Amino acid sequence: MSKLISHSAFWLLSVFGIGLNSCAQDEKVNEPQEATTNIKKEINMENKMKVEIWSDVMCPFCFIGKRNFETALEQFKDKEHIEVVWKSFQLDPSIPEVAKDSYEDYLIENKGMPRAQVKGMLDNVTQSAKQVGLEYNFDKAVMVNSLSAHKLLQLAKTKGLGNEAEEVLFRAFFTEGKNIADLATLTALGKEIGLEENEIQSAMKDEKYTELVKADIQEARQVGVQGVPFFVLDRKYAVSGAQPAQAFLESLTQAYTEWREKNPEIKLKVTEGQSCAPDGTCE
Repeated sequence: MSKLISHSAFWLLSVFGIGLNSCAQDEKVNEPQEATTNIKKEINMENKMKVEIWSDVMCPFCFIGKRNFETALEQFKDKEHIEVVWKSFQLDPSIPEVAKDSYEDYLIENKGMPRAQVKGMLDNVTQSAKQVGLEYNFDKAVMVNSLSAHKLLQLAKTKGLGNEAEEVLFRAFFTEGKNIADLATLTALGKEIGLEENEIQSAMKDEKYTELVKADIQEARQVGVQGVPFFVLDRKYAVSGAQPAQAFLESLTQAYTEWREKNPEIKLKVTEGQSCAPDGTCE
């Protein structure tokens, strides 16, 4: 990474081309060929700047950060040239798959924080979430290991549904108090975004998806991620924490301006004639 500029993280981070071949028509004796009409059109070659986001489903600022980034992206005039890639990160891989503590008790027991301090902290986070239209119910949160949830994310990414997976997983954990380590829950969430039941259940048993989660976490270490959410723009700039939408917008603008200079938009003026497609269709 040539240069990495990180904004300050929130306090919670301390807690946790198809080739077209021409095709000739069959010749008909004594029947003149009709003239082929060539159609001219302009095609924009697809090229997008990548934004990679490391997050954990159990991190409250990751959901808030997602909303603020989405607000910035909506305001960004070249948003169609931005590709968002979600990456897995586990704040605490040692949490059991069977719930033992409430969110509050987990922070008290594992982080050594006084109950009054924890209550005040969670109240503040709940208000921060409310300001961006999110409802947090920490009293309902089921503290379980997030590995299975990340495996669902990895499966969803293979279908281009990474953002949708993050959304339903955050909502399930923070708003609805669902168990994100439960197979039935994950199956229902996956089906909600368009995944098939059999592929979800297969993914939960497949070590390939576990390895994809581990690969994301290893990559995070290499990049220098110490807390989440962590946004990397074009492998040159980074935003750490749930920054305001304006901060995301400024970083997007700066990164994209530099990226576009090195990746100019390609427009091809194409004269279309008869051709064959990979599926065998010739017309």
